[in-house]
Amino acid sequence: MSVSAHERPSPLLRRGFGLARAAWGRALDLVFPPSCLACRTAVDAVGGLCPACWGAMRFIEKPYCERLGTPFEADYGGELISLAAADDPPVYGRARAVARFEDGPARRLVHRLKYSDRIDLARPMAAWMVRAGAELLADCDLIAPVPLHAGRLMRRQFNQAAALAGAIASHSGKPMLLGTLRRVKATRSQVGLTKISRAANVQGAFAAGDAAGVRGKSVLLVDDVLTSGATVNAASRALLRAGAKNVDVLVFARVVTRA
Repeated sequence: MSVSAHERPSPLLRRGFGLARAAWGRALDLVFPPSCLACRTAVDAVGGLCPACWGAMRFIEKPYCERLGTPFEADYGGELISLAAADDPPVYGRARAVARFEDGPARRLVHRLKYSDRIDLARPMAAWMVRAGAELLADCDLIAPVPLHAGRLMRRQFNQAAALAGAIASHSGKPMLLGTLRRVKATRSQVGLTKISRAANVQGAFAAGDAAGVRGKSVLLVDDVLTSGATVNAASRALLRAGAKNVDVLVFARVVTRA
């Protein structure tokens, strides 16, 4: 639905709405003081972490592998590829993550979003993802979440990857593509599986039905966690077969193992 120019609120009215929203936010803060997203300790502003949780977040910063986004122990200069990426190149082009997925605030945030119906966490988590994936967002034409199978979506009632992708699209202004990439095979949970078993589990699990939606486009694939890369590899393969020019991956957290 489009709105004509004369139907839009005037700048003065929009400013009035903004001031009213800010006043309402301050009133809510008096009744429900802002709390840390990870541990619920009182903080100064909504949507942040307390000093302890901020210090415990294992943010992934450069230097890192240009393909996998995994951090290096030392800065060797230039844009480098890890041995893991050279020995077993991923299907996707590049991956970026906000933080390491390990015990602590990053894991708590992911689990609360995924299992505790904390949809409100998607927006602040997406803001971190926009920063971590700035170069990928600059290069992409559209954003696509890793989909759930219809049966699992019905049981869970929401897809955390879609929640994150929607918030990233809102932050960045890039369009989000829904429905083109589909999960056509119900797979067992990847938790506890080996890397080889994970790849076998998701083989053929995805299909891109509307090829016109991605043909010739650079797609940014969004998920909450990257573990072995099997899921995003399978999803990327489906997008590339449908004609996508290239696929990059952006997640909130990723598992980092020593070589």
